[in-house]
Amino acid sequence: MRPVFVAGAAVHPFGKYRELSAAELGYRAVRDLVAQTGVPPERIDIGFGGSVYGGSLLAQRVLQRVGVSGQPVYTVENACASGASAVHLGWQAVAAGTADAAIVFGAENLSAFGGGTLPLTTADIEIDQGMVMPAAYAMRAQRYIHDFGATADDLTRVSMKNRRNGAANPRAHFQKEVTAEDVAQSRPVADPLHLLHCCPNSDGAAAALLCSKEVAQELSTPPVRMRASAVRSGRFHTSYRDMTWPDITERTARAAYDMAGLGPADLDLVELHDAFSIAELLHSEALGLADRGQAAKAVAAGEFDRNGRVAVSPSGGLLSRGHPVGASGTTQICEAYWQLTGQAGELQVPGAEVALTHVTGGGIFGVDNGACAVHILTTA
Repeated sequence: MRPVFVAGAAVHPFGKYRELSAAELGYRAVRDLVAQTGVPPERIDIGFGGSVYGGSLLAQRVLQRVGVSGQPVYTVENACASGASAVHLGWQAVAAGTADAAIVFGAENLSAFGGGTLPLTTADIEIDQGMVMPAAYAMRAQRYIHDFGATADDLTRVSMKNRRNGAANPRAHFQKEVTAEDVAQSRPVADPLHLLHCCPNSDGAAAALLCSKEVAQELSTPPVRMRASAVRSGRFHTSYRDMTWPDITERTARAAYDMAGLGPADLDLVELHDAFSIAELLHSEALGLADRGQAAKAVAAGEFDRNGRVAVSPSGGLLSRGHPVGASGTTQICEAYWQLTGQAGELQVPGAEVALTHVTGGGIFGVDNGACAVHILTTA
């Protein structure tokens, strides 16, 4: 396979945009990407758009508005990993040599649901019995607290760190720090989780240009190398389920590390799927950033701060930046791109050279998550 580069990124800020459809949000991100990179529409060989609730042919409706029309275009749905799965497919096309340039994007408008927990498919045993994502993560949190001696304060430290990071991110849904008291006084959601332990339902979009070295050299925007792209699905079983170990994350990360020839110790920053504060503890351990049961101590010691041992969610993560589900994975790529090209502004991780992005998606009967995507990017 040949090297793949990211040569541009654009994000429509996350927030509440009830008047804008997913297609409009996606168009605005892709429009900005094309303007920033200067890539001619005819130079794009293929396009992928990720979304969960954006409707049929979203990618086609977005890309034709910027002149990408007639090329192969695919709309991708893979739960919260939809945008990252679109990136993976774009990487495959460029790495295999079937395309020299691909536009990948993710877009979502969750305001259409009016608030509350997101609707999940009813064609599932657990969901038919009332399972929702806050309940699933609350059970994970309770088991983690029981098994490893953590406390609700450890969950709160994650929320405080990521909201502190997001306060400096102009693209974030929430741009305000929170205190431990703020978290404790926010309304209970599912014990031990309070509202500020949970990510918001957001609207937004993000787009990136993936290309060959030759195309990257034609553009004025700086490139970064995509060293690994891995997607895995959950392993089905009906036996005991360890709520404190996201096997899908460990397997996907291992595949990405092997592909890149790198390991956890090489990472400068990680954009992680912290849909709930407990998720940062669970997934950081599965990614190898901390020993099992020790992530809470790493957070408390500042090891995951922007200037710590490895910066975890320096953009604010889903807890602060927001979670327009189909766009989250693509946005992580954009945030990593800006970090590695020194364009992250107040969010900049000092000396950032290696970044990992991680997103999981969906809860279905018999698996811990339905999909997981991990990407590793390095300075070119």
